[in-house]
Amino acid sequence: MTDTVGAPSQGVGRGVVVWAVIVTGLAGFMAMLDNLVVITALPTIGRHLGGGIDKLEWTVNAYTLTFAVLQMLGASAGDRFGRRKMFMGGLVLFTVASAAAASTTGINALIAARAIQGVGAAIVMPLTLTLLTAHVPAKFRGVALGAWGAVNGLAVATGPLIGGAIVEHMSWQWIFWANVPIGILLVPLAGWRLKESRGPSARLDVVGTVLISLGLFGAVYGIIRGHDDGWTSTGILASLIGGAVLVLAFVLWELRVKHPMLPMRLFANRSFAGVNAASLLMALGMFGAIFLLTQFLQNVQGYDALGAGVRMLPWTGMPILVAPVAGMLSDKIGGRPIVILGLFFQAAGLAWYAVISKAGVTYGEQIPALILGGVGMALFYAPIANVLMDSVRTEEQGIASGANNALREFGGALGVAVLTSVFTAEGSTATAKTFVAGLVPALWVGAAVVALGGIAMCFVRGRVKQSAPAGGEAPVARAAEPDAVAGVS
Repeated sequence: MTDTVGAPSQGVGRGVVVWAVIVTGLAGFMAMLDNLVVITALPTIGRHLGGGIDKLEWTVNAYTLTFAVLQMLGASAGDRFGRRKMFMGGLVLFTVASAAAASTTGINALIAARAIQGVGAAIVMPLTLTLLTAHVPAKFRGVALGAWGAVNGLAVATGPLIGGAIVEHMSWQWIFWANVPIGILLVPLAGWRLKESRGPSARLDVVGTVLISLGLFGAVYGIIRGHDDGWTSTGILASLIGGAVLVLAFVLWELRVKHPMLPMRLFANRSFAGVNAASLLMALGMFGAIFLLTQFLQNVQGYDALGAGVRMLPWTGMPILVAPVAGMLSDKIGGRPIVILGLFFQAAGLAWYAVISKAGVTYGEQIPALILGGVGMALFYAPIANVLMDSVRTEEQGIASGANNALREFGGALGVAVLTSVFTAEGSTATAKTFVAGLVPALWVGAAVVALGGIAMCFVRGRVKQSAPAGGEAPVARAAEPDAVAGVS
């Protein structure tokens, strides 16, 4: 049996491309949706299963932790054991854990099921990008990856809305039951319609995997718990410092090991470094802002969870309208200028919201800021995957995807922690006036961070050249031109 990494993609049929988009898009949507979909259901879950706010918080954190920490492992395992095989295995694990979460009768069991869900999602998520890239001819890749990015952005942004709708009209268990039929459908479809591929190295970097997994765990745990436990508490400092030391040890190990999990030379490539810096900074500003603005619409404006989600639609629903156009444009003019424009649109939207925010602001006054932020989010998510894939060689795309997704999740966790800390330093949830007093500076910080992401993208170059094939042929000008996979033979 042989698997190839770089078979030509020009002969791939339209049906294969369509199925690849459907399978990877649905899988990615489920994984990203479960980041925030449970937030609006927490009060209801607490009444059904018991447990204080600390326990309920871990129904979110357990997923965030494993999802953020293990994505590089998921990408590396896919390169080593087969991307389609690991993708299907991750889907099975995610589906089983979703059924377990829906069936739980205690809060501790739900937390455990959510952690396992996160493991499955961490395997699936980076492989959706490499599998999709492998099945789409270069001339259609901008549109396909634009759809992939838009679906992921939509999943993150609409998570609270979907969760609120399910709780109001069904029951909280259906937040998890809904994943089960989709997972049962996707597993055989992936086996039938997707082709297998592997990365260039047959070795799994065990030491590097352990170091980066534990290092990211320490960092993300400290960020998540820092606001509640105190940033200077012994446990949080130990977690943050220990995580930083382990990440440094990972970097030093990767510099000397023969088959690194994440080649450090990738970060010497300013395009790869710029894309990842922009992704982290965008997630930091956007996740934190969405978290606070959802609370603003409920605590200050008086809407229920579903009503707040509906009123966020000018922002969260914008990818449906804008992303297809952005994807097509990225094929014609390249994704870099579109991403830069999107980041500055997002920053402008958050700044606009900061200017108009007051206790009595009408919803009509908020709509322009919401639309501007939504257009910016769509312009970012649509072409960013294409820019990322073009910044590295074909054989490096698997681990590049894992690193980018891990950094984006890390940025999301950091964003909620940082913007919440700014909020609590300047205001509180006691009254509408004190809420706005904390919200405004937090939004300004979010705007500044996203704008920094736009500046980082200005350093990104065009596509890199491919290494020459084994037969000694000339390199290919596009990073992703010859990257559809051949079938298993």
